Amino acid sequence: MRVQYKRLIQNRAVRVKIMRLLSFIPDGWMIRVQYRIKTGRWPNLREPHRYTEKLQWYKLNYRDPLMAQCADKYAVRDYVKQAGLAHILNPIYGIYERPEQVDWDTLPQQFVAKDTLGGGGNDILICRDKSALDKNRFYSTLARWVEPVQGKHPGREWVYDNARHRILIEAYIPSDPEKGGLIDYKFFCFAGKAEYLYVIADRSVGSDAKLGIFTKSFERLPYERMDEKPLNRNIPRPKNYSDMLAYAQRLAAPFPHARIDLYDQDEIIRFGEITFFDGSGYMTFFPDQFDNELGEKFLLYAKNAPAI
Repeated sequence: MRVQYKRLIQNRAVRVKIMRLLSFIPDGWMIRVQYRIKTGRWPNLREPHRYTEKLQWYKLNYRDPLMAQCADKYAVRDYVKQAGLAHILNPIYGIYERPEQVDWDTLPQQFVAKDTLGGGGNDILICRDKSALDKNRFYSTLARWVEPVQGKHPGREWVYDNARHRILIEAYIPSDPEKGGLIDYKFFCFAGKAEYLYVIADRSVGSDAKLGIFTKSFERLPYERMDEKPLNRNIPRPKNYSDMLAYAQRLAAPFPHARIDLYDQDEIIRFGEITFFDGSGYMTFFPDQFDNELGEKFLLYAKNAPAI
C-alpha cells in the first residue's frame, strides 16, 4: 500500500527540508524506503526488471561527470553545442549567481526565469507581461532558488549534489492555449535509441498538465502515469518529427538512459532539458505492465559506482 505522504505533509518545501535532514542515511537504504512509500512495493535492486527499479540502480551505480553537466540547465547548453545542435537552443538574456544581478529594467516584457537545478515546475517563473508581474515577489522567488542547500538531493539523484544553483533567464516561447499551449515532447532513450515518449500539453505553472504516452513512431499507447492527468486532446505528429527524433538520439548517445525534452512551436524545434531519473523513479503506471516494458529497454552497467 502506498503512503499518502503528500496529504500528511502538504508543503513541498517542508518535505524537501525533511529529506535533506535525513542525508546521513545511506543512499541504498533511503532509496528503498522512498520507493516503498511512493509505489507501495519494495524495489528489487539486486536483479531489477522494472524501469522504476532500474532507475534506482542507475542512481546508485552509474556516475558519469557528463551527467552532472547535462543536469544543469545552463551548463547543458555547451553539451548541446558540442553535439552540433546549437540552433535548437532557446535564446537567453542572462545567467546570474544572485538575484540582485538581474536588472529589472533590461528584462523584456516576456521571459522565462529558471533555477538551473530546478525541476517539477516549482523552480520556473513564466512572465507573459512584465508590467503585471510583482517585482518584489519576483526577486524573492529568485533569492529562494539560490539559497545555499545543505544535504543530499531528496530523491538521492547524485547529479544535483554539491552543485551551484543559478538563475537563468531565457526567451519566452509564445503558444496557443487552444491548441494545448507549448507542447513538450519527452523522448525516452536507451543507449542512444529512442523507444517511447511522453507528450505533455495544457501545462501551466502550479497546475497539472496532461500527459500521453506514445511509441517512437508517434502512436498513442493505452498507458497512463498515475500521478499525471491523462492527455485527452489529439496531438498530431509534428511535421519535423523525424528531426526531433534524430536530435534526441544524438543527445542521448553517450548515456545508458536519458530523457531528452524538446519543444516544437511553429515547426521550430527548441531544446528543453536532459533528465536521467524521470520522476526520480518513484511513479506508477496503469496498466502496471508498462513499467516492465520500459525496463526491458534499459540495459544496466556500472560506472564509477561509489561505495554504498
